[in-house]
Amino acid sequence: MSGGIGGKLTDKAVKAFVAKTERGKKLPDGGGLHLFITPAGGATWRIKYRIDGKEKIYSVGTYPAVSLAAARVELTEVKALLRENKDPVTQRRINRAETSASSDNTFEAVAGGWLTMKKKEWSAGHYIKSSRAFERDIYPAIGKLPIASITPAIVAKAVEDIHKRDVLETATRILQHLNGVFRYAQAKGLCRDNPALPAREILPRKKDSGRMPALLEFAALGDILRRADMTRISPSVRMAHRLCAFTAARIGNVTNAEWKEFDLESDQPVWSIPRAKMKVTSRFIDHRIPLSAEIAAELRQWKGVFGTKGYLFPSPAGGKHIGRESIEKVYRVTLRLDGKHSPHGWRSSFSTLARDHGTARDVVELALDHVHDNEVARAYDRGERFDERVKLFQWWGTQLAGAQRGATVIPLKTKAA
Repeated sequence: MSGGIGGKLTDKAVKAFVAKTERGKKLPDGGGLHLFITPAGGATWRIKYRIDGKEKIYSVGTYPAVSLAAARVELTEVKALLRENKDPVTQRRINRAETSASSDNTFEAVAGGWLTMKKKEWSAGHYIKSSRAFERDIYPAIGKLPIASITPAIVAKAVEDIHKRDVLETATRILQHLNGVFRYAQAKGLCRDNPALPAREILPRKKDSGRMPALLEFAALGDILRRADMTRISPSVRMAHRLCAFTAARIGNVTNAEWKEFDLESDQPVWSIPRAKMKVTSRFIDHRIPLSAEIAAELRQWKGVFGTKGYLFPSPAGGKHIGRESIEKVYRVTLRLDGKHSPHGWRSSFSTLARDHGTARDVVELALDHVHDNEVARAYDRGERFDERVKLFQWWGTQLAGAQRGATVIPLKTKAA
């Protein structure tokens, strides 16, 4: 092959050759690189080479889209592959396949597959909350990156940015999900390592991994309600906090509450939470919470001001509804209750005080929609012991309203079963 990699053509010679459009003719530059006039009359750069004793053709691209200088650069790369005994055509196919695979295997694409798989295991509410967390906190940071290219430092930065908003529980929960996504990717052969594992070191450990902090005296609970009413917080957060307190519902169910779940006009107002939204999804009935007169009256006022459709607590930031973090932060920072009481703590307060004042354990467990640990308790699922729960929640509402005013606690007149 004459001419070597340096070549012998000039741009002027190339233009003159192409102008003749002699179909089937070749204009050599050296080293196997030549310009070929196709039967259709187009000009294309090609490189002739041999590997394993066989002559092959490597197509570079059409002229003038690919200039003489660019074609020579490509020739240099082809020669480098041949020195490594690699077939340039085969290697190009491999590179294209890897590029295509990396575009299909971005973090967002892989996480979507993982979430779809988890959707079968999770409640609808948990799935929606997890999907939104990824869309809000993770996809903007690493969603478009090929999953195999993500390093521990990249994951740590994304998680650290979440924690900077002072939402440790959210950051911890999202990191758990990230671990799941990367384990899923490992099983699929899409990445070798799990870069989410080392990221745990950037988050502080919880002081107590046991029970949620909760106050267990009505006087202290009344103080929380008074202080929250005097604190400058958004109306939605304040009302969500009160619904949490008076119903002992899970905070996720409170923030995700919709008006269609509430019957405020019947003799006994009820909040019916669809089973798909509940933590326990194995039951066949929705979870009904009888509303005390106090919280029912507040909800009617809220409904009159903020409407009757959609979510009770729409997000002022443009999302569907407020997040649990906004309520948790009020307790932790504004009310300075970190380690003392939390939104989830109302469930512990309700359970302890109700049983201390004479309510049967099974009634309390049904009221909180806990998983029953014996067959007798499970049997109550059909009847729900609803009349007893009505009395229990009315007593609870009366006590909280009284405690907020500084009134004396009135014992519950219910016999333990």
